[in-house]
Amino acid sequence: MNKVLETVIIGSGPGGYVAAIRAAQLGQKVTVIEKGDIGGTCLNVGCIPSKALLHIAHDLHKASGNKDLGITTKEVNFDFETAQKWKNNRVVKKLRLGVTGLLKKNKVEVISATATFKNATTLLLTTESGVEEATFKHCIIAAGSSPIVLPFLPKSQHILDSTGLLNIEALPKRLAIVGAGYIGSELAQAFAMMGSEITLIEGADRILPGFESDISSLVKKAFDGLGMKMHVSAKLSKVEEKPTGLHLFIEGQSEPIEVDKLMVSVGRKANTSALGLDKAGISVSKQGLIEINEVGQTSVPNIYAIGDVVAGLALAHKASYEAKIVAEVISGHKSAIDYKAMPAVCYTTPEVATSGLTLEEAKTQGYTAKATVFPSVANSRTTANGGGEGFVRLVFEEKSGLVLGAQIVGEQAGEMITVITTAIETGLTIEDLALIIFPHPSLSEAIMDNAELAMGYPIHL
Repeated sequence: MNKVLETVIIGSGPGGYVAAIRAAQLGQKVTVIEKGDIGGTCLNVGCIPSKALLHIAHDLHKASGNKDLGITTKEVNFDFETAQKWKNNRVVKKLRLGVTGLLKKNKVEVISATATFKNATTLLLTTESGVEEATFKHCIIAAGSSPIVLPFLPKSQHILDSTGLLNIEALPKRLAIVGAGYIGSELAQAFAMMGSEITLIEGADRILPGFESDISSLVKKAFDGLGMKMHVSAKLSKVEEKPTGLHLFIEGQSEPIEVDKLMVSVGRKANTSALGLDKAGISVSKQGLIEINEVGQTSVPNIYAIGDVVAGLALAHKASYEAKIVAEVISGHKSAIDYKAMPAVCYTTPEVATSGLTLEEAKTQGYTAKATVFPSVANSRTTANGGGEGFVRLVFEEKSGLVLGAQIVGEQAGEMITVITTAIETGLTIEDLALIIFPHPSLSEAIMDNAELAMGYPIHL
């Protein structure tokens, strides 16, 4: 029997489930098609479980004591299996049930199936019991992305992607990670703090190559302090599985690196190849990304796309933002995708957060731009918390003082960057930031101090 649906959403990640709830709030009759767990990659095998492991790792690291603070510990016991159970049951499962409840509360129908397009108004829904057709009025593609696989690697239970590592049953003694971007660097530090011997292999000339070099160098210094081994400008050429573990060969190096487990984290690709987009007439770029306009509409007027399947950073909050816009458009409201700044955070220690433009990007875009840096060592809360290297850098238009961007390195950088994102979105100047009353002592008042520095009358520097 053919199903007749009004608004159907493919995927239930931070793009899909947010679109479903907002569309339902605006009067749409909504159906979500999900082939896996509700919540998608972010909730089940990405952002959330990785941050849970980082929390565990930091607590374990703190439990080891700090002689400078007069804290010594005779013995610290750590049960990795118990930690994994806490992450899976108390964090991931709890949040998944929460999202499931929200969908139910908003009367969103959820169908467990794999969706492919038959044409521009019909989906084929594949389940264990067979294939069923479903016609729709509107469709939102929120299918997410998957880790890129290196084709030359052998098939081995010891070679994992981020999903596999997050769900590993035992803490590996020797772990290598190929790719030192967001995911690779966060997990490398988490497992190093939990006791694994870490080797990072990165093709670029530094770890976290998506950030400016002074940011990368501060994170590298922290990694050095944990005894992590890092190979940059390095290309993994071959992997051999031996009785003693994996032998990794890097181009130009004769001696292999011996490890127990290898995680591959070299990027992600949009989940678009198996959707049958050509059957619906949907235009796709050479990179496999769905082409959309300013309201998220594809080349087929009744089909929209959001999140990792379209151009831009593969970030959960980007997907959620686009989801709300598209849901509003489908419901007849005037709305458009128009963000001036997209915050990005790497949850290493020190934490890294950016929003808006770097100084180089601002100049490339034609601004007469300037940047000022306020060091964390001049911030009283940072010092009271035990110090730590880092900074707040503000990028602004020199004549008008318009805030264009910021880069923050240090404790709670991911929380502080929201102030800058708000400033950019609302068109604030550095004088506006300087006039805001920040609490004292706080980490965030470094933003005010930097704004005063930018204006030429710093108090605390």
